[in-house]
Amino acid sequence: MNGTITAVPGVEVGHWTSEEHRTGVTVAVFPEPNAAATEIRGAAPGSRETALLAPGMRVQQIQALVFTGGSAFGMAAADGVVRELAADGRGHPTRNGPVPIVPVVVIYDLDRPSGFHPGAPEGALAYRNRSPAPVRQGRVGAGRGATTSQWRGAAAVQPSGLGSARVEVGAATVGVLAVVNAVGDVFTLEGAPLTGGEMVPGQPASAITPHANTTLAVVATDARLERNDLFRLCVRSQDAVAACIRPAHTRYDGDSAFAVSCGELMADPDALGEAAFVATGRAIAAAVTGARPSGPDRNENP
Repeated sequence: MNGTITAVPGVEVGHWTSEEHRTGVTVAVFPEPNAAATEIRGAAPGSRETALLAPGMRVQQIQALVFTGGSAFGMAAADGVVRELAADGRGHPTRNGPVPIVPVVVIYDLDRPSGFHPGAPEGALAYRNRSPAPVRQGRVGAGRGATTSQWRGAAAVQPSGLGSARVEVGAATVGVLAVVNAVGDVFTLEGAPLTGGEMVPGQPASAITPHANTTLAVVATDARLERNDLFRLCVRSQDAVAACIRPAHTRYDGDSAFAVSCGELMADPDALGEAAFVATGRAIAAAVTGARPSGPDRNENP
C-alpha cells in the first residue's frame, strides 16, 4: 500500500540527490486541472512564483512544485523543471505557447566547504526521475542536507530529511510531502520526542546561524477545493508544523506550506483540513526517523 503523497492519483515525485555535497532537489508534479495555494509563516523564506498563489490571482493552477537545497542559488533548479515541462507541452496557455508555472522554495544547506548548489541540470534530472511509486524518504532529494535542533546549539544538531504520509477522508485521499530543516526540535503529534529537547524549548543557544532553517510541506488531495478552501489546508498544515517542531515559525525559519487540489471528489473541507494536519505531522516524523542510520537506507542517487 502506498502511504505517501503519490497515493493521490496523478501526483508524481522525483528526486535528484548528491551524496558528495549533501544537497538535492525534489519535484512534485501534479495532474491538471488543479488549484493551488500557499501560506508562508517563517520569517526567512526563499521562494519564487509563490505570489501567483495568493487570493485574486488569475493563474489558479501549477504544473509542478520544486523543493531544493542551495538556498537562493538553488532556485535555479526550477529552470530545468520549467524547460522539461515546456518540452512536454505543459504550462499556462499563452499565444506563444505554454508557460509552465513552477513555484520553488528552498532550504539552507550551504554550510559546506564546496559551495556547490543544485541548478537547472539537477532540477531536470529530478523531473525525469518522477514516479507515481511510493516516495523514497529520509536523506534524499531536498532533504539530503537537512538538519534539526540548532535551537539548542551546535552540539545538538542532528540529521533530518524528507518524509511523506497519507490520510483517507471517505473516498478522498490527502497526502503530504515534507522537508524538515528546522531550527527547533521535532516531536510526534502525540508529543513523543524524536530529536531530544523539551516540549517547552526555552531560550535559544547563544549562536544560531540566521536564515539557515526551513520546514517545507505540500498537501495534495483528489478532493475538489477552490483556492480559498485550500488556504485552510495550508493553515492546518502549518499548525502541524507548530505542534511537531518546537519552536517553529521563528526568525530563522522560512516555514512554507502549499496545498493542491487535483481531483473532483467531494469531501468536507473541515475533514480535509484535519487530514492535512495529521498527514503533515506524520510526514514530519517520517523525515526525521527515515534520516537515522537505523532506518531504511534511502540515500542512493536515482
